[in-house]
Amino acid sequence: MRAVLESPVFLLLLTLAAYRLGRELRDRTGGHALAQPALVAILVVAGTITLLDIDYATYLDGTQVLVFLLGPATVALAVPLHRQMSRLRGFVVPLLVAVPLGVLVSVTTGVLLVRALGGDELLERTMAPKAATTPVSLALSESLGGIAPLTAVLAILIGIVGAVLGPAVLTLARVRERRARGLALGAVSHGIGTSRALAENEAEGAFAGLSMGLTALTTSLALPPLAALLL
Repeated sequence: MRAVLESPVFLLLLTLAAYRLGRELRDRTGGHALAQPALVAILVVAGTITLLDIDYATYLDGTQVLVFLLGPATVALAVPLHRQMSRLRGFVVPLLVAVPLGVLVSVTTGVLLVRALGGDELLERTMAPKAATTPVSLALSESLGGIAPLTAVLAILIGIVGAVLGPAVLTLARVRERRARGLALGAVSHGIGTSRALAENEAEGAFAGLSMGLTALTTSLALPPLAALLL
């Protein structure tokens, strides 16, 4: 029985079923902010492998195919962007200004917040790359000498919180322009926020995907000099 529970087939089916459950909850609740498929899937999978006493390393090994598919899935986000290419007119300059500024604020505030709360330099190096997508933040954290698994947790947590609260915060701030909303969600909440944006509006999702990619690229380029100044 243990061999079955720890087999890649069971672990893959568990993950897919948990995500499907998340989609069903989102649809049945009318797209409620807390009914995010990724959040539901994380809670279901984490609870299940804990109850079944399945080691996380075993789970990770059994679901490597899903990790591999993250790459093609990210590239596929270019499809809705291609459909919205006409809406890039007049938005390129704001985009190229907003993304670098967002990265600068994210890295700087992350490091300074850890410092203000009494954290050590190791935690500062772990916190600094959180603005990038999970795979990029992992690589950047390792290059800085941070705790890469903790950086990944922070990136995912920020993505979930941003996807849950981001649209409401943007609405309260009276940001109604779909391109601007997508830009903000993609920069802050990465893939999870992009998924939320796509569920709300195709144009918003397209610009969220573009923002996510540009933020990851900008973070990769800007983090080394920022780290030299801040750390």
